[in-house]
Amino acid sequence: MGNARREKVRWQLVAAVYAASLLYVLFQGGKTSLMLFMILNLLLAYLLVGRWSGISGVKGARSFVSANASVGAEHALSSGHSVEVSLQVKIPGVYPIPYVLVRDVLIRHDGQKHEFEASFVPSWKREGEVSYRTPALPRGEYRFGRTLCSTYDVFGLFEHTGEFEAEAGFSVLPATVPVRRWHGIQRGARGVYSHAAAPRSSKETTQINGVREYLHGDRLSRVHWNATAKTGDWKSKEFERESLPRTMIVLDRSRSAYAGGKEEAFELAVSVAASLMESGHRSDTAIGLLSAGEKTVVLPPKQGIDQRSAVMKHLTSADMDGGGNLSAALQSSEGLLPAGMFVVLVTADSGKNALSCMEWLQKRGMSPCLLHIAPGRGTGETAADRQLYQLMRGRGWPVVAVSQLQELPSLLEGGGAA
Repeated sequence: MGNARREKVRWQLVAAVYAASLLYVLFQGGKTSLMLFMILNLLLAYLLVGRWSGISGVKGARSFVSANASVGAEHALSSGHSVEVSLQVKIPGVYPIPYVLVRDVLIRHDGQKHEFEASFVPSWKREGEVSYRTPALPRGEYRFGRTLCSTYDVFGLFEHTGEFEAEAGFSVLPATVPVRRWHGIQRGARGVYSHAAAPRSSKETTQINGVREYLHGDRLSRVHWNATAKTGDWKSKEFERESLPRTMIVLDRSRSAYAGGKEEAFELAVSVAASLMESGHRSDTAIGLLSAGEKTVVLPPKQGIDQRSAVMKHLTSADMDGGGNLSAALQSSEGLLPAGMFVVLVTADSGKNALSCMEWLQKRGMSPCLLHIAPGRGTGETAADRQLYQLMRGRGWPVVAVSQLQELPSLLEGGGAA
């Protein structure tokens, strides 16, 4: 309504000037009044023809790249990265256009919008290109909306617009850190009181399964000297492993678990779950996901790239939307959690809720582990958390307190889950 009203006022102003000029010619006469009237008619004709400037039929194409490579339907970024977007615009027609203002919009899966504005002067072929860089993007599914192009006449009185849609989208995956090997998974899988799951714990065999990149901390006995000499880079032997028990990552998405909706804690929980999934995929572990929120999503434990893709796709758009608690979600999914499974709870909840979940899992023959999300606390623990950790460790349950994503590898690889 605001733009329409402004345009109406402009046309009323033009009509008033034209009426005044016409009256000046009729009542005053003379060459001066006639010349002014003719010039006014030419300018008015220019303003009217501007409606057929061709910008209403504008066409365009969009391309976008990250810092290192193209991104698109089959590519994805990591959280915290930006995207450089380039728009190629072509305007049909021959009407002279002084400049074009381009407004683009990037929409996140939750409806959050990022708007961008740039301008260019069309070439003699009535083409142009604009570029812009997005800010660092949080994880999520993103798509571009319709692109609006507008221009004004040389007097800046009337705006002429057109728009085009170049469908494109990309994903921003959760931030992850490389976890080489979680030593606590063997102890957690067996548990102190469980003997049925112990034979299925992961152990390396003596059968070489290939060569991999050398990782800091590998023993000299693992170094593959022939491959190292041939390539010039350090290489290590990769041994076949006995099958690991099926592992289920349980992500708590209830708002009450994250200090009344604290986004920082939830993002850390999602990144921890994604890092565990990446680690399991690299070690060929059958890992699944139970995401407890407004709608509980269950992906049974499997191996392979398809499972990894399905889990990461869900984590990319997961929201803190749960209104209940984790214990109720576990009980409703009891049929999908068979005995002998290693279950990793990723939650910021503490006290009776977390403890009841661990007890429920153990009673049904599973081996529970708690990754407690506590951002901003550093190495310090509150009195309530310390009491909870002591109680759980006293019952033989692995517990890890995570305050920063970067510390996750040292906590897990160093056996911090004991």
